Amino acid sequence: MNPLDLAGLTALMGRTVGRREIVIGLVDGPIATNHPDLASDAICEIPGRISGSCTKTNTRACLHGTFVAGILCAKRGSIAPSLCPNCTLLTYPIFAETASETIQVVSATPEDLTTAIFACVEAGARILNLSLALTQWSYKGQRGLGDALDHAARRGVIVVAAAGNQGTMGSTAITRHPWVIPVVACDLKGRPIRESNLGRSIGRGGLRAPGDGITSLGARGEPVTLGGTSVAAPFVTGAIALVWSEFPTATAAEVKAVVTQSFIRRRATVTPPLLDAWAAYALMTLARRDMS
Repeated sequence: MNPLDLAGLTALMGRTVGRREIVIGLVDGPIATNHPDLASDAICEIPGRISGSCTKTNTRACLHGTFVAGILCAKRGSIAPSLCPNCTLLTYPIFAETASETIQVVSATPEDLTTAIFACVEAGARILNLSLALTQWSYKGQRGLGDALDHAARRGVIVVAAAGNQGTMGSTAITRHPWVIPVVACDLKGRPIRESNLGRSIGRGGLRAPGDGITSLGARGEPVTLGGTSVAAPFVTGAIALVWSEFPTATAAEVKAVVTQSFIRRRATVTPPLLDAWAAYALMTLARRDMS
């Protein structure tokens, strides 16, 4: 099965390519905005201390940012999933480019992420994609990050975050926040991959999404295949963007509820349910019909 079919995205992508007013805040690495398969006219940068465009295409930060951007807003028909190319991608680079492409994990501090979340919310993002790992945990850093996530919740900005790739059981200040949708990576049979973190808060409020052997855009023009929860998170982000594009007057709470199906059953498992974008669309259709 291909990843789009597995996540119920194929039929929904047949209905919409997204809307410009659905703004996704991408907190990640710089993007190779000159890539011919990127819908670059949909990409806007929030000025920060790191440039939004790649200056070194051989770095892990640039590869990661371009790869995730390809999942979300590559041109339809490209090698990438190209979920919502007509949505606006608001980029806030948080990973610095380095001289080496051998770095395996791109990471940032809680303070940097806190700044990024506030900046994206104030710039008009309606969804945040956090495909990242954090370093240098501290009580002050966690408290600031919690304040930023609370701010996103108050402003109705849906936050999607990678659950992490340490293969551990537990949670972080991000994944246990009640407004965040933590995302577990699964294979093409829907089974969580071994590296994916699991936990009670992840199972309760999160989703599984394709994150094994996913092909998207490389920073140097070539296709790249990667896996992990950072890869799975934008599938959930893209599904939310597509549902919201079809129902632009829906509230963030309504969209979050139909995508996570949180109102159907109370979850007691450490493994969250599989993303089903078409089911989310159908649920929203029924809810809107009942309101009319």
